[in-house]
Amino acid sequence: MVEVKNLFLRYTREYFALYNINLNIEDGDAVAFVGEDESGKTSLLRILAKLEKATKGEVYLKDIPIEKVNFRTDLQAGYVPATPVFLEKKSVYENFKYILKGWGLTESEIENKINNIIIEFAIEKIKDTKVKDLSLEEKYVLSLIRLSFRELDLLMVDNIFDKLSETTMEVVIDLIKKLKTKKTTLIVATTKPDIAQKFTKKMIYFKNGSIVESL
Repeated sequence: MVEVKNLFLRYTREYFALYNINLNIEDGDAVAFVGEDESGKTSLLRILAKLEKATKGEVYLKDIPIEKVNFRTDLQAGYVPATPVFLEKKSVYENFKYILKGWGLTESEIENKINNIIIEFAIEKIKDTKVKDLSLEEKYVLSLIRLSFRELDLLMVDNIFDKLSETTMEVVIDLIKKLKTKKTTLIVATTKPDIAQKFTKKMIYFKNGSIVESL
């Protein structure tokens, strides 16, 4: 699913956010990127999500060079960033509708899909709430619920865990596990090995932009 060869990301002549990264992640696998803040975890996730372009190196998703990957036709990918992205002045319902309209669905199909999600995840009380009025934790939960409209080939979750209460942590972990089907490749980024272990025993350690054997 994911192959990275000799990858570098340089912001200035002196500073490499990523330095000579090499890794392979198999289809349907679950791995964790573990390291302190600014160790390179998020930078690599952003490259895999096509939000950042590497300075040098090769990246393949399903054997396709990442610059040629189409997330509509080649594979279904979902990315949960540390800063949630929504139409802040729109309601939860309107945010969901905005996404589904882009898929070319009819109004009745959109309404049915959204109503099913609202019932499944018990979010009736906030469906008409503007996103700007929600807490950060609620936005993280909604970011994951929003991904349930699709069956994902690749799910990437950045380090949102440090900002969660114990109760919301349980909700988020359950949601991630629910989104991770047999065909879904899961990558979570975290500063804490104990959080990583809730998803996988396969950990890739990052330090100062490089992959290391241990922390």
